[in-house]
Order: sequence, then C-alpha cells, then structure tokens
Amino acid sequence: MIYIRDAMYFKYGLEDKPPRTETLIFGVQWLAVTIPTIIIIGNILAAVNGGGINISYLQSLLLMVGAVMLVQLLYGHKLPLVVGPAAVLLIAVLASQGQTSGAINTSIIIGGAVLGVVAGSGLFTYLKRLFTPRVIMVILLLIAFTLSPTILNLITTGSGISSSNNLIFAITLTLLVFLSHRVLRGLWKSTLPLWIMILGSLSYYALFGVLTPLPPDLHILALPGGFASSLAVPELTMLVAFLICFLALAINDLGSIQAVGSLLGADEMENRVKRGITLTGVGNVLAGLLGVIGPVNYSMSPGVIAATGNASRYTLIPASVGLLLLACSPLAVGFISSIPSPVVGTILIYVMTAQMAAAFLLALEKQAFQTLDHGLVVGLPIIIGTVVAFLPAAVTSQLPLVIRPLLGNGFVMGVLTVLFLEHVVFGGRDLRPH
Repeated sequence: MIYIRDAMYFKYGLEDKPPRTETLIFGVQWLAVTIPTIIIIGNILAAVNGGGINISYLQSLLLMVGAVMLVQLLYGHKLPLVVGPAAVLLIAVLASQGQTSGAINTSIIIGGAVLGVVAGSGLFTYLKRLFTPRVIMVILLLIAFTLSPTILNLITTGSGISSSNNLIFAITLTLLVFLSHRVLRGLWKSTLPLWIMILGSLSYYALFGVLTPLPPDLHILALPGGFASSLAVPELTMLVAFLICFLALAINDLGSIQAVGSLLGADEMENRVKRGITLTGVGNVLAGLLGVIGPVNYSMSPGVIAATGNASRYTLIPASVGLLLLACSPLAVGFISSIPSPVVGTILIYVMTAQMAAAFLLALEKQAFQTLDHGLVVGLPIIIGTVVAFLPAAVTSQLPLVIRPLLGNGFVMGVLTVLFLEHVVFGGRDLRPH
C-alpha cells in the first residue's frame, strides 16, 4: 500500500509487514547504515586504550546494540529507528582518561539507571523545560567541537605513515566525500559512511601499501571474551560529568523519537517517547555491565526512510538480528574493523559536520537568533568547550583530582555555561528584539 504524508511517499507503513524477500533486502540496507558508527566509535576507544583492534570489545558493543534495537522495535518506541553508541558518552569516556575502567562502567550504569527512572516516572517532562532551542543547538555543536582533538589525532596518525601524508590523504578524502554527498541520491547517500569506510580503506592500502594486522587465531564463531565488566565506585565529580552527558543523551533520544514519529504520524507519541527513553536507560545499564559505551536512538533514520520509501519497523528486525550474529564471529568483526585511522577521522568529520548542519537548521526553524544576546548565549559555551577540549595533558593533570572530571571535560563545561547564561544571566530578561 502507498502511504502519503506531508508529500512523502511510503510503500510500506509503520505497521506493515513486507514480503520476506523485501524485508531481508531492507534489513541489509539498515544494517549497512548501522555498522559504520559502531565500528568507528569502537576503534576510537580501542585507540585510546593502547591501539590495535579490540575484537572482544567490538563483539560486546555489537551484541549490546543489536539487543537494544530489537527490544526497542518490539516493546519500546516501536519505530523504525537505528540504535548505536552515543557520541556524547564517547566524550565523557575520553575526558575520563586516567580513571579506572571500572569507575567508567559504573558511571554508565548509574547514568542509565537514572535516565530509565526519570523517563519511566514521567519526570523527564519537567527537565525538558531547561532545553530551549539555543541550549539544544549548543549541545549539538559541542559534540562536534569537543571531538576535534580526537579527530585531529585520527587524521594525523596511522600505521607508520608520516603525519603529513595522513593529513593530505584525510583532507583529499574529505573533499571527495562532500562531493559525493552533493552528487549521490537516495540510498546511496544514506549509506555514504559505509562506502567511505570500504573505498577509503582500499585507497589507503593501495597508496601506502600498509594493512592493519588482524589479531592472530581469530575464530569464525565465538562469543565475546567476558560478559562481566569490572566495576568500581566513581568519584562524585566524575559521576556528575557523566550525568550531564546523559541529560544531553536524553535530549538526543527525545529528538530522534519525535522526528520519526512526526514524519510517520505515529499515534500515542507520549507513550512511545516514555517507553523509548526508558529502554535507552536500561540499555545503558546493560552496556555498563558489559563494559562498553552506552546506546542512543540515532536521528539518521528519517533520511533512510525517505530514500527507500519504507517506514516499516519490521524491516529493522533482520538488521538487529544481523548485529547479534555478527557479534558471534570474531573473524568477521576483525575483518570489517580493519579501517585506517585517517579514514575513521574522515567519516567522523562527515558525521559531525552533518550534526552541525542540523544545529543550524534547528536555530533557523525555531528563530533562535534575533539579538546579539542570543549569539552570546551560544558563542561563549562553544569557545569555553573548545578551549577545554584542547587543553594539553600537562595542564589538565595539574587540576585537582576531585574536580578534574568536570573542569577537564569540554562538553560538560560548555553545557553548564549555556545553562547558566540561558536561565540565570539572561533568564530574567526578554531576549526578543524590540
């Protein structure tokens, strides 16, 4: 049946069940959209923890994402939404270097539990009032800006090749990526990160003759090395930093669910939001127990739906099952994760630039900028967050250990600054133009 909504044409609606062959094809397409971000964030965390490919970590990450996506489709928001590791939690983990992995895992568990309780009890409705369009815009921009040091490190290092060669390769690939974005249409554009991952890696190997070695003795079938992560009591300031990041994660989750729900005209959106965010919290508890970064619902789904004309949530079930099966094959995980770091950095540039574009579109749609004060509310947090993100390790190491997780986290400092400006400094004034 053809569904028409706001000039959008859907061959299959939300609750339609396409024929098995088409369901499988659509499932493979969704899988192609989901895998790149999982591998990218997994490789970044592996690089932070000593480099190389951490097969067991990637297996656990794939297992967690596949399980959360399947439960969301069947019992949560019940919308065609891609689930993946949260970039905002990546920032929290990167800013917590020097802390034990057990403390990081416990912080993710506590953050997920708090998010689940707040969403499940309906308290999240009151917290939403803090997040005005300007605050949300700053959050979207801060994720991109505070990941800049990580991106810089990725595009200048890799496999014994000189930093200058890696930089030239990354810049050239980035320009080609945006040219492709301009030219491609439909599903080709929606799966562009996958093609960057494949073609970029092949080009890098062809130019420099360097292959990322796979760990020896990888089995075709095997479960992750361990299902129980180490846990430790986190410092209070570290926990506060993670909780602030979870607030941003909740807004991301809310926006993704509402965007797809509005696109499809889904009913009972209040219940879908409540169930969806609650299960995201539960998924983060599971992630902490597995020792991996927590999940969030991605906002890329509307583009895929528009490109394929398929809005059926049932076509994502094969994709989630595919992630679970992939998690059981160390050899397959090792093969798809052998991406040179400059290629990973390029994909991150593309994704973060798209996120910045979404922030600007939000500001335009909500008319968030009408006075100089509006610019000040957004500008200062971005500067503070970026400066803190680029602080040398020698400087952050001199900060008192008790406050280092807060003052050394550019994203957290930016969010605290924009909340202070929006609701305290300018909170009692009419910011509208006279």
